[in-house]
Amino acid sequence: MKTRITTTEASRKFSEILNRVAYKGESFVVERSGRPVCEIRPAQEEGITTQELVEILKSAPHPDKAYLDILEEITRNQPTVAPLPWER
Repeated sequence: MKTRITTTEASRKFSEILNRVAYKGESFVVERSGRPVCEIRPAQEEGITTQELVEILKSAPHPDKAYLDILEEITRNQPTVAPLPWER
């Protein structure tokens, strides 16, 4: 549950609020004139771990042979790219 606090309370008790967020996992909705302005909550980690990626890839369906054949053909038939002017 999110605790509702005023902007005044948030500014006066900012350090305490951050400690409650960091150590207790609490969330706060900061209000100005009774209307929500922002939310202070624990940061969420973005992305996934390597182990989670491995598990996703293991559970995903494997490509069929026709798909792999198409990829090989595309790779073989790539046009030649002109050399870049700054390469020797």
